[in-house]
Amino acid sequence: MLIIFQVIVSIFLIVLILLQQRGGGLGALGGAGGAGMPYQKRRGVEKMMFWATILAAALFAVLAVLNLAY
Repeated sequence: MLIIFQVIVSIFLIVLILLQQRGGGLGALGGAGGAGMPYQKRRGVEKMMFWATILAAALFAVLAVLNLAY
């Protein structure tokens, strides 16, 4: 039963990670993406997705440990 929850959480975690925006696009690979850009705070939906990603990752880790124990 735990494995089903872990699969669901892992799919949710993958979706959250893929939905997060990255500034700079392919130019960031060469180091050009962050040059001269001011610091930007997370607000609104972006902040909610950030914390949901952290929560999903922690839940995934807990479920992985529980799957090992049981």
